[in-house]
Amino acid sequence: MAINADKPQRWKEDIARSVDQFNAWFMKFAPKAYRETRVKTTAHVEQALVLSQDLTRLTPETLKTSPGILPTLRMCCCPPIARDRLAGLAGVNKSLVLTLEEGAVPPRMAAGRLDANLERIVKVISQLLDIDIFPWLTARRPATETERHRASTIIADRLCGAVSDPIVRNAQEKRQLASVATYLKKKGYLQKAHPATRPLTDMEPGTFAFRMNLVVGADRKVKIPIDIVIQPKLPRPNRLPVLIEAKSAGDFTNVNKRRKEEATKMHQLKGFFGPGVEYLLFLCGYFDAGYLGYEAAEGIDWIWEHRIGDLDGLGI
Repeated sequence: MAINADKPQRWKEDIARSVDQFNAWFMKFAPKAYRETRVKTTAHVEQALVLSQDLTRLTPETLKTSPGILPTLRMCCCPPIARDRLAGLAGVNKSLVLTLEEGAVPPRMAAGRLDANLERIVKVISQLLDIDIFPWLTARRPATETERHRASTIIADRLCGAVSDPIVRNAQEKRQLASVATYLKKKGYLQKAHPATRPLTDMEPGTFAFRMNLVVGADRKVKIPIDIVIQPKLPRPNRLPVLIEAKSAGDFTNVNKRRKEEATKMHQLKGFFGPGVEYLLFLCGYFDAGYLGYEAAEGIDWIWEHRIGDLDGLGI
């Protein structure tokens, strides 16, 4: 029997309660998560400024020795420029920019070609530096410690603003997993990692684990990340644990764009483990009736975080 997928008469109330829960959390904790990330990012920006001698020594060698500072350098421009825009302005391949921002230098690119590409990147950034943020550049003098920190904070804000949604989403996911852990531990469950070398059916009864990667598929292997894996104290006849994906959303638009992803996972899991696999969603936030109806039609059930006790309906 389904937990929530077969009860559309409750969806409207649950949607409202879920939105209220997410909004309350966002107002209280999202600014804290953002600020904490900004503090860490500010330190990284200050390090990038030091490595480039406060942007007075931007050379291909600087990028070769410290390629990971490129995202910071993009945000130092006026206006801040995206990866694609930088690649276009510099006339370099986007893959080069991506590789540099991952903290590496393309190992197979000829040295002369690499230097020429880096020179073009440096030239673009140098021409677009935001001199209002870095007043020492026009004054042709060393930056003061206060100026460097102030500029680093501004650039950190730009970097965090570009990834504000992931920052909030990651903080919310941590909170969701913590709420599941608290609930399960109160019921006597033990958080215990399951060895990847052992079959999923060997998972110890009365245990749970977070962020497991399941490899499915016969000819073509596919790795499926699962947020929550719970083996009930009394395992099912097929001994498969319950698989749950934690999902939160701050608006209705994005969830409907991504709703096919869960359906694809469900088909892959059923194709590998059989029709008896239990795959659910753990929801908090903006999930409307259109989204819920789509998931229900695909055979996917869900647990609302505001009614976490519904986990008991899974025999947990």
